[in-house]
Amino acid sequence: MPSRRVIIDTDPGIDDALAILFAFLCRQFEIDAITSVFGNVPVDLAALNALRLVELAGQPGVPVYLGAAEPLVQRRLYFAPTVHGQDGFGNVKWPPPAQQPAPGYAAVELARRALEAPRQVSVLALGPLTNIALAMRLEPRFVGAVKEIIYMGGIVLGHGNVSAVATANVLNDPEAAKVVFGAGAPFTMVGQDVTRWVRITPKRRERMRAAGTKVTEFLYQITGFYANANLMERIPGFPVHDLLVMAYALRPELFETKRLPVDVDTESSLTRGMTVADFRPFTDKPANVTVCMKADADGILDWFERVVTTAE
Repeated sequence: MPSRRVIIDTDPGIDDALAILFAFLCRQFEIDAITSVFGNVPVDLAALNALRLVELAGQPGVPVYLGAAEPLVQRRLYFAPTVHGQDGFGNVKWPPPAQQPAPGYAAVELARRALEAPRQVSVLALGPLTNIALAMRLEPRFVGAVKEIIYMGGIVLGHGNVSAVATANVLNDPEAAKVVFGAGAPFTMVGQDVTRWVRITPKRRERMRAAGTKVTEFLYQITGFYANANLMERIPGFPVHDLLVMAYALRPELFETKRLPVDVDTESSLTRGMTVADFRPFTDKPANVTVCMKADADGILDWFERVVTTAE
């Protein structure tokens, strides 16, 4: 199977770690670079955590770039230590990575790499969309050059996780999300109304650890904190939100999707950060987003388990 060429834009984060390690270990992606953004943790820590994952996967040649440290407009910096730990990886006290971030800036690299290989590079977006919005502003040709953006964030049916109607990846920078949703690039949204139902149970977590690899032990250690943080949802197990972006990129047949007009509210104090989908059959708004509506949870999780437990 030919490799899918991608840049991963991320704010690791425990679910980011599961997704990124899967992306390396499944051997079906050609990962040009990783770009870091604020979100679950501050941007400098996001970059260091990405470097830890690069080293754990044995892929030191993949560069990691520092990106946006704050939103485009409103300086709202609410990180997620109660979900991911102060260090983003469950407070396990991992040693620092041997490498440092590569020279350069995330938004510039996103634009440069897309323009150097038009319609070949997809962006897998796992955090706030600030870097991608900046790339669009810095280089308007980026929108036409990027092959696709696949994004974990937002909801169209159900409740948010940081407000009644908004998810963290959107609410951390609604203005950036509005720019990217409306830019016209091929855009797929994998929202938390889908991802929250794809969950690793305690039984599966223990079974993966039994494989006895350095990757499965790392995942076991970081997900203990995350599992406890997700008990408030009162749903068995913990969600693997960002993993679904990788799954969709390779196997979209595991998902049900719908083309919809979707916009982002940046005005209301009550619904700021809401991703508003227009389901009306008679709407005159053009569909701009491929929205994931359902996912094959067992298919995705069984695939993930096979990859991480058999990787050398």
